[in-house]
Amino acid sequence: MAQIREIKQRMVAVGTIQRITKTMQMIATAKFTAAVQRTRATQPYTEKIRELVAAVCSNPADLDHPLVGADRKPSGRDLLLVIGSDRGFCGAFNANVLRNALKFHRSLVEQGREVVVETSGGKAEAFFNFAKIEIAQVHNVGDKPAYDTVAAIADAYMDRFIAGEIDSVRVAYMRFESNARQIPEIEQLLPMQTPEGEGDGGGSDMYEFTPDEESLLNALLPQAVRTSLFQAFNDAVVSEQIMRMIAMKAATDNAADLGRTLKRDYNRARQARITTELTEIVSGAAALS
Repeated sequence: MAQIREIKQRMVAVGTIQRITKTMQMIATAKFTAAVQRTRATQPYTEKIRELVAAVCSNPADLDHPLVGADRKPSGRDLLLVIGSDRGFCGAFNANVLRNALKFHRSLVEQGREVVVETSGGKAEAFFNFAKIEIAQVHNVGDKPAYDTVAAIADAYMDRFIAGEIDSVRVAYMRFESNARQIPEIEQLLPMQTPEGEGDGGGSDMYEFTPDEESLLNALLPQAVRTSLFQAFNDAVVSEQIMRMIAMKAATDNAADLGRTLKRDYNRARQARITTELTEIVSGAAALS
């Protein structure tokens, strides 16, 4: 009797967990759909900005602009922004991003560099606090990145880079390629890099620029930095939601399998108890006759 009661309690608990994980899966699916729409809406703009930068930068070697690191004195200091999530239950999302970021951080330290760590997301903050690595600043961007918020962060980075406070800015995040592929990435935000292969083969000789190229670069390069950082935040949100959706579906399926196993064990236990009771009744009746 005690065994049957215990199995029944476990069945109720598993059923409750299954309903919770199913709900979380549905919420993650809805958030993923919305995040993908936001990301796809910004991608053409980001790509076009990069194309324009590549078109203007016909000869990257001759490019003289503060954001590409021209005429600067090294400070020996690099900035690393790590984008994690505020919540868990998203599979290996945080583990992959944070492991990649920590590995890169250690490689810079081994080279004698001073690394300024900034984070976005509670999980990233908790990870670096646990690792006893000082966090210079925490950004609360959330799971719906606002362009103005991200642009302000990018502007602060550009100001510090131009002032010579830092030599580089890199972003550790989960890059979204497709529903089946998300890759932990360390992307260099500053100094700016001309898209490989796009700055050659014609370049500005194919265009007549009004105003001049320098004026265009002064407008385009800062905008390219802002849009690249915004794209990184959007990619991180999309990757987080799809990995949470997958994790919650797996948890729901596992709960369903466990529920079926417990139901089978429950039926067997009841059958065994009924058989035992019938045997006792028959034995008692035989003893009385």
